[in-house]
Amino acid sequence: MNSIFRQVIAVAAIAAAGIVAAQGKFPDGPIKMIVPFAPGGGVDSAARLIAKQMQTNLNVPVVVENRAGANGSIGGKAVQTAPADGMTILFSASTHVLAKQVMATPPYDPLTDFSAVARVGEAPLLMVISPNLPQNKIKEVVDAAKQNPEKWTAGLPALGAAAHLGTLMLAQQGGLNLTTSVYKGTAPALTDVAGGHTQILIDSIISLQSMAKSGRVKPIIVTSKKRSAVMPNVPTAAESGFPKFVTESWYGIWAPKGTSEDRIQILHKAANEAVQQLGKARAFEPLGIDPVVETIEESRKYMQSYVAESAELLKSAGFKPE
Repeated sequence: MNSIFRQVIAVAAIAAAGIVAAQGKFPDGPIKMIVPFAPGGGVDSAARLIAKQMQTNLNVPVVVENRAGANGSIGGKAVQTAPADGMTILFSASTHVLAKQVMATPPYDPLTDFSAVARVGEAPLLMVISPNLPQNKIKEVVDAAKQNPEKWTAGLPALGAAAHLGTLMLAQQGGLNLTTSVYKGTAPALTDVAGGHTQILIDSIISLQSMAKSGRVKPIIVTSKKRSAVMPNVPTAAESGFPKFVTESWYGIWAPKGTSEDRIQILHKAANEAVQQLGKARAFEPLGIDPVVETIEESRKYMQSYVAESAELLKSAGFKPE
Protein backbone atom coordinates (compact mmCIF):
# COMPACT_ATOMS: atom_id res chain seq x y z
CA MET A 1 0.00 0.00 0.00
CA ASN A 2 1.61 3.32 -1.08
CA SER A 3 1.76 6.35 1.19
CA ILE A 4 -0.86 8.35 -0.76
CA PHE A 5 -3.38 5.51 -0.48
CA ARG A 6 -2.66 5.18 3.24
CA GLN A 7 -3.29 8.91 3.67
CA VAL A 8 -6.61 8.63 1.82
CA ILE A 9 -7.67 5.74 4.04
CA ALA A 10 -6.65 7.67 7.17
CA VAL A 11 -8.60 10.76 6.11
CA ALA A 12 -11.66 8.63 5.34
CA ALA A 13 -11.41 6.92 8.72
CA ILE A 14 -11.19 10.27 10.51
CA ALA A 15 -14.20 11.56 8.56
CA ALA A 16 -16.20 8.44 9.36
CA ALA A 17 -15.33 8.73 13.03
CA GLY A 18 -16.48 12.33 12.94
CA ILE A 19 -19.82 11.32 11.43
CA VAL A 20 -20.35 8.64 14.08
CA ALA A 21 -19.44 11.10 16.84
CA ALA A 22 -21.85 13.67 15.43
CA GLN A 23 -24.64 11.11 15.19
CA GLY A 24 -23.98 10.04 18.77
CA LYS A 25 -24.11 13.56 20.23
CA PHE A 26 -27.15 14.30 22.36
CA PRO A 27 -28.93 16.58 22.10
CA ASP A 28 -27.98 17.46 18.53
CA GLY A 29 -30.83 19.83 17.74
CA PRO A 30 -33.76 21.72 19.22
CA ILE A 31 -35.55 20.07 22.15
CA LYS A 32 -39.30 20.52 22.15
CA MET A 33 -40.73 21.06 25.63
CA ILE A 34 -44.49 20.45 25.57
CA VAL A 35 -46.57 22.32 28.15
CA PRO A 36 -50.12 20.85 28.28
CA PHE A 37 -51.71 24.12 29.40
CA ALA A 38 -52.32 27.55 27.91
CA PRO A 39 -49.60 30.22 27.77
CA GLY A 40 -49.34 32.63 30.68
CA GLY A 41 -50.35 30.29 33.50
CA GLY A 42 -48.24 29.10 36.39
CA VAL A 43 -47.05 25.88 34.69
CA ASP A 44 -46.15 27.78 31.52
CA SER A 45 -44.22 30.44 33.46
CA ALA A 46 -42.19 27.82 35.31
CA ALA A 47 -41.56 25.85 32.11
CA ARG A 48 -40.16 28.88 30.31
CA LEU A 49 -37.72 29.62 33.11
CA ILE A 50 -36.47 26.03 33.11
CA ALA A 51 -36.35 25.80 29.31
CA LYS A 52 -34.24 28.95 29.00
CA GLN A 53 -31.71 27.72 31.55
CA MET A 54 -31.59 24.19 30.11
CA GLN A 55 -30.98 25.74 26.70
CA THR A 56 -27.90 27.46 28.10
CA ASN A 57 -26.69 24.30 29.81
CA LEU A 58 -27.22 21.99 26.83
CA ASN A 59 -26.16 24.52 24.19
CA VAL A 60 -29.16 23.72 21.98
CA PRO A 61 -32.54 25.47 21.66
CA VAL A 62 -35.22 24.29 24.11
CA VAL A 63 -38.50 25.43 22.59
CA VAL A 64 -41.68 25.60 24.68
CA GLU A 65 -44.81 24.52 22.84
CA ASN A 66 -48.25 24.82 24.45
CA ARG A 67 -50.72 22.00 23.74
CA ALA A 68 -53.68 22.73 26.02
CA GLY A 69 -56.88 20.78 26.45
CA ALA A 70 -58.49 17.60 27.79
CA ASN A 71 -57.22 18.08 31.33
CA GLY A 72 -53.63 18.21 30.12
CA SER A 73 -53.84 14.92 28.25
CA ILE A 74 -53.54 16.42 24.75
CA GLY A 75 -50.04 17.63 25.52
CA GLY A 76 -49.31 14.46 27.45
CA LYS A 77 -50.36 12.30 24.51
CA ALA A 78 -48.17 14.33 22.15
CA VAL A 79 -45.13 13.44 24.26
CA GLN A 80 -46.14 9.82 24.89
CA THR A 81 -46.40 9.17 21.13
CA ALA A 82 -43.27 11.16 20.19
CA PRO A 83 -40.09 9.30 19.20
CA ALA A 84 -38.29 8.03 22.30
CA ASP A 85 -35.14 9.95 21.49
CA GLY A 86 -35.27 12.57 24.25
CA MET A 87 -35.89 15.40 21.80
CA THR A 88 -39.51 15.87 22.91
CA ILE A 89 -40.21 16.23 26.62
CA LEU A 90 -43.17 17.12 28.80
CA PHE A 91 -43.19 19.86 31.42
CA SER A 92 -46.28 19.60 33.59
CA ALA A 93 -47.66 19.87 37.08
CA SER A 94 -48.76 17.17 39.49
CA THR A 95 -51.99 16.92 37.46
CA HIS A 96 -50.14 14.77 34.95
CA VAL A 97 -49.63 11.75 37.20
CA LEU A 98 -53.32 11.46 38.16
CA ALA A 99 -54.82 10.82 34.73
CA LYS A 100 -55.94 7.32 35.71
CA GLN A 101 -57.61 8.57 38.87
CA VAL A 102 -59.62 11.42 37.33
CA MET A 103 -60.41 10.35 33.76
CA ALA A 104 -62.93 7.64 32.92
CA THR A 105 -60.93 6.67 29.82
CA PRO A 106 -57.34 7.80 30.48
CA PRO A 107 -55.22 7.90 27.30
CA TYR A 108 -52.16 6.55 29.12
CA ASP A 109 -50.72 5.47 32.45
CA PRO A 110 -48.54 8.39 33.60
CA LEU A 111 -46.33 6.18 35.78
CA THR A 112 -45.58 3.48 33.22
CA ASP A 113 -46.00 5.17 29.81
CA PHE A 114 -43.44 7.91 30.48
CA SER A 115 -39.87 8.09 31.74
CA ALA A 116 -39.49 10.45 34.69
CA VAL A 117 -36.69 12.96 34.12
CA ALA A 118 -36.90 15.18 37.20
CA ARG A 119 -39.11 16.90 39.69
CA VAL A 120 -38.03 20.53 39.62
CA GLY A 121 -40.13 22.53 42.06
CA GLU A 122 -42.91 22.77 44.62
CA ALA A 123 -45.29 25.61 45.39
CA PRO A 124 -47.98 26.15 48.02
CA LEU A 125 -51.58 26.65 47.03
CA LEU A 126 -53.39 29.88 47.70
CA MET A 127 -57.09 30.04 48.57
CA VAL A 128 -58.95 33.11 47.32
CA ILE A 129 -62.59 34.17 47.39
CA SER A 130 -64.64 36.78 45.56
CA PRO A 131 -63.66 40.30 46.66
CA ASN A 132 -67.26 41.33 47.38
CA LEU A 133 -67.71 38.64 50.04
CA PRO A 134 -67.41 39.80 53.68
CA GLN A 135 -65.39 36.82 54.98
CA ASN A 136 -61.69 37.33 55.69
CA LYS A 137 -60.70 34.11 57.47
CA ILE A 138 -60.96 30.46 56.50
CA LYS A 139 -63.15 29.65 59.51
CA GLU A 140 -65.57 32.38 58.43
CA VAL A 141 -65.67 30.92 54.91
CA VAL A 142 -66.27 27.39 56.22
CA ASP A 143 -69.03 28.56 58.58
CA ALA A 144 -70.79 30.54 55.83
CA ALA A 145 -70.54 27.63 53.38
CA LYS A 146 -72.06 25.31 55.98
CA GLN A 147 -74.96 27.66 56.66
CA ASN A 148 -75.74 28.40 53.00
CA PRO A 149 -74.11 25.70 50.85
CA GLU A 150 -76.22 26.64 47.83
CA LYS A 151 -74.47 30.03 47.74
CA TRP A 152 -70.93 28.63 47.61
CA THR A 153 -69.26 27.08 44.58
CA ALA A 154 -65.57 26.28 44.22
CA GLY A 155 -63.86 26.47 40.84
CA LEU A 156 -61.67 23.60 39.65
CA PRO A 157 -59.12 24.58 36.96
CA ALA A 158 -58.53 20.90 36.08
CA LEU A 159 -59.56 17.53 37.45
CA GLY A 160 -56.74 15.89 39.35
CA ALA A 161 -54.79 19.12 39.64
CA ALA A 162 -53.38 20.19 42.98
CA ALA A 163 -56.24 22.71 43.00
CA HIS A 164 -58.76 19.85 42.84
CA LEU A 165 -57.10 17.94 45.66
CA GLY A 166 -56.79 21.08 47.75
CA THR A 167 -60.49 21.80 47.28
CA LEU A 168 -61.40 18.25 48.32
CA MET A 169 -59.16 18.64 51.36
CA LEU A 170 -60.93 21.88 52.31
CA ALA A 171 -64.34 20.21 52.01
CA GLN A 172 -63.19 17.14 53.94
CA GLN A 173 -61.57 19.00 56.82
CA GLY A 174 -64.22 21.70 56.95
CA GLY A 175 -67.09 19.23 56.84
CA LEU A 176 -68.51 20.89 53.73
CA ASN A 177 -70.80 19.63 51.01
CA LEU A 178 -69.14 21.91 48.49
CA THR A 179 -70.46 22.33 44.95
CA THR A 180 -67.66 22.46 42.35
CA SER A 181 -67.47 23.75 38.81
CA VAL A 182 -64.80 22.48 36.40
CA TYR A 183 -63.09 25.05 34.16
CA LYS A 184 -60.67 24.83 31.26
CA GLY A 185 -57.74 26.20 33.18
CA THR A 186 -57.02 28.69 35.94
CA ALA A 187 -57.67 31.91 33.99
CA PRO A 188 -61.43 31.43 33.40
CA ALA A 189 -61.95 30.16 36.95
CA LEU A 190 -60.11 33.16 38.36
CA THR A 191 -62.14 35.53 36.19
CA ASP A 192 -65.37 34.07 37.55
CA VAL A 193 -64.18 34.38 41.15
CA ALA A 194 -63.20 38.00 40.56
CA GLY A 195 -66.64 38.62 39.06
CA GLY A 196 -68.47 36.91 41.92
CA HIS A 197 -69.91 34.13 39.76
CA THR A 198 -67.83 31.50 41.62
CA GLN A 199 -66.96 32.04 45.25
CA ILE A 200 -63.83 29.97 46.02
CA LEU A 201 -60.69 29.06 44.13
CA ILE A 202 -57.69 27.14 45.42
CA ASP A 203 -54.72 26.95 43.07
CA SER A 204 -50.97 27.47 42.97
CA ILE A 205 -49.78 30.75 44.40
CA ILE A 206 -47.96 31.28 41.08
CA SER A 207 -51.26 31.55 39.24
CA LEU A 208 -53.27 33.58 41.75
CA GLN A 209 -50.84 35.96 43.40
CA SER A 210 -51.12 38.80 40.87
CA MET A 211 -54.88 39.23 41.19
CA ALA A 212 -54.73 38.60 44.93
CA LYS A 213 -52.14 41.34 45.41
CA SER A 214 -54.15 43.77 43.28
CA GLY A 215 -57.31 43.13 45.31
CA ARG A 216 -59.30 41.68 42.43
CA VAL A 217 -59.71 38.51 44.52
CA LYS A 218 -59.37 38.17 48.29
CA PRO A 219 -56.57 35.92 49.64
CA ILE A 220 -57.55 33.76 52.63
CA ILE A 221 -54.83 31.18 53.35
CA VAL A 222 -51.82 29.37 51.89
CA THR A 223 -51.54 25.59 52.22
CA SER A 224 -47.82 25.35 52.98
CA LYS A 225 -46.35 24.48 56.38
CA LYS A 226 -45.02 28.01 56.67
CA ARG A 227 -46.02 31.31 55.14
CA SER A 228 -44.93 32.02 51.59
CA ALA A 229 -42.30 34.69 50.98
CA VAL A 230 -44.38 35.78 47.98
CA MET A 231 -47.35 36.77 50.18
CA PRO A 232 -46.04 36.81 53.76
CA ASN A 233 -49.15 38.52 55.15
CA VAL A 234 -51.39 35.60 54.19
CA PRO A 235 -51.64 33.03 57.03
CA THR A 236 -51.29 29.30 56.58
CA ALA A 237 -54.32 27.04 56.97
CA ALA A 238 -52.51 25.34 59.85
CA GLU A 239 -52.13 28.52 61.88
CA SER A 240 -55.75 29.38 61.07
CA GLY A 241 -57.17 26.33 62.82
CA PHE A 242 -56.81 23.66 60.12
CA PRO A 243 -53.53 21.89 61.02
CA LYS A 244 -54.00 19.03 58.53
CA PHE A 245 -54.73 21.29 55.59
CA VAL A 246 -51.20 21.10 54.13
CA THR A 247 -50.72 20.37 50.44
CA GLU A 248 -48.77 21.67 47.47
CA SER A 249 -48.45 21.83 43.74
CA TRP A 250 -45.32 20.45 42.11
CA TYR A 251 -43.71 20.46 38.69
CA GLY A 252 -41.76 17.92 36.72
CA ILE A 253 -40.29 16.81 33.41
CA TRP A 254 -41.00 13.55 31.59
CA ALA A 255 -39.79 11.90 28.38
CA PRO A 256 -41.47 9.20 26.28
CA LYS A 257 -41.27 5.64 27.56
CA GLY A 258 -38.31 3.80 26.08
CA THR A 259 -36.00 6.81 25.98
CA SER A 260 -32.51 5.46 26.61
CA GLU A 261 -31.17 5.74 30.14
CA ASP A 262 -28.11 7.71 29.04
CA ARG A 263 -30.31 10.36 27.41
CA ILE A 264 -32.57 10.50 30.47
CA GLN A 265 -29.47 11.05 32.60
CA ILE A 266 -28.29 13.91 30.35
CA LEU A 267 -31.70 15.60 30.56
CA HIS A 268 -31.87 14.96 34.30
CA LYS A 269 -28.45 16.54 34.86
CA ALA A 270 -29.39 19.57 32.74
CA ALA A 271 -32.69 20.00 34.59
CA ASN A 272 -31.08 19.71 38.04
CA GLU A 273 -28.35 22.16 37.10
CA ALA A 274 -30.97 24.57 35.76
CA VAL A 275 -32.94 24.34 39.01
CA GLN A 276 -29.81 24.95 41.10
CA GLN A 277 -28.81 27.96 38.97
CA LEU A 278 -32.31 29.45 39.02
CA GLY A 279 -32.52 28.87 42.76
CA LYS A 280 -29.19 30.60 43.35
CA ALA A 281 -30.35 33.54 41.21
CA ARG A 282 -33.64 33.59 43.17
CA ALA A 283 -35.47 33.48 39.85
CA PHE A 284 -38.15 31.16 41.26
CA GLU A 285 -39.10 33.45 44.12
CA PRO A 286 -41.48 35.73 42.19
CA LEU A 287 -43.40 32.58 41.19
CA GLY A 288 -43.52 31.25 44.74
CA ILE A 289 -41.66 28.07 43.75
CA ASP A 290 -39.28 26.22 46.02
CA PRO A 291 -36.57 24.47 43.96
CA VAL A 292 -36.40 20.66 44.08
CA VAL A 293 -33.20 18.78 43.26
CA GLU A 294 -33.34 15.01 43.67
CA THR A 295 -32.30 11.80 41.93
CA ILE A 296 -34.45 10.17 39.26
CA GLU A 297 -35.27 7.34 41.66
CA GLU A 298 -36.32 9.83 44.34
CA SER A 299 -38.62 11.53 41.83
CA ARG A 300 -40.15 8.19 40.82
CA LYS A 301 -40.81 7.20 44.43
CA TYR A 302 -42.32 10.58 45.23
CA MET A 303 -44.67 10.32 42.22
CA GLN A 304 -45.79 6.82 43.22
CA SER A 305 -46.47 7.96 46.78
CA TYR A 306 -48.29 11.08 45.57
CA VAL A 307 -50.57 9.02 43.33
CA ALA A 308 -51.40 6.59 46.15
CA GLU A 309 -52.21 9.37 48.64
CA SER A 310 -54.22 11.36 46.09
CA ALA A 311 -56.19 8.30 45.02
CA GLU A 312 -57.18 7.74 48.64
CA LEU A 313 -58.33 11.35 49.00
CA LEU A 314 -60.38 11.14 45.79
CA LYS A 315 -61.92 7.85 46.90
CA SER A 316 -62.83 9.17 50.37
CA ALA A 317 -64.48 12.19 48.75
CA GLY A 318 -66.61 9.89 46.56
CA PHE A 319 -65.07 11.28 43.39
CA LYS A 320 -66.04 9.49 40.16
CA PRO A 321 -63.79 9.81 37.08
CA GLU A 322 -65.32 11.70 34.16
